[in-house]
Amino acid sequence: MDLSPMRYKGYTWPHNPRVYSIDYERKMAVHKTPFGLFRLQDLGRTNRIMEGEGEFVGEGAYAQFGQLANVFYERGPGLLIHPLWQAANAYFVSLRLEQEPRPDYVRYSFAFWEDDSWYTGLAVQDTAASQAGGGQTASGAEDAAYHRVVKGDTLWDLALRYGLSLAELIALNPQIKNPNLIRVGEEVRVR
Repeated sequence: MDLSPMRYKGYTWPHNPRVYSIDYERKMAVHKTPFGLFRLQDLGRTNRIMEGEGEFVGEGAYAQFGQLANVFYERGPGLLIHPLWQAANAYFVSLRLEQEPRPDYVRYSFAFWEDDSWYTGLAVQDTAASQAGGGQTASGAEDAAYHRVVKGDTLWDLALRYGLSLAELIALNPQIKNPNLIRVGEEVRVR
């Protein structure tokens, strides 16, 4: 299976990291009751933690790691698009060089923490997405244009076809909860 590349803010991995993990956790409280019994209370889920390991190989491997490190230094959350996970507004919380770098090989690990405001509609938008005017008028709907999804369409392809960044296209379509999954017949706003 050919997977789309992993992306975060303005960075696209040249090839996907080789190892991924994702941690889901639900906080629980235990309340002791008489006669040695107890009652559990669900305090809700916590943020997902998305981690992985990868390698950059070939000429310019360390330069590629440097580009990833520059993205790490950017402040604030950004949109993390993974080929298998649900897209998430996330903070890039760790980047680790796992060995002494060589000019042609770098092994690294990373971690992202989900920002749940993505799901509550309070997400901090990507700079590119927040600056996306799309030629809209004050009402925003007067010059809107839509694309009806056909078999084989992806948001990545539609963004390229209509001259948008992926972040701009996602910002125009808040109804799409997983940018890796669009359905045939669905209407995607492209302007």
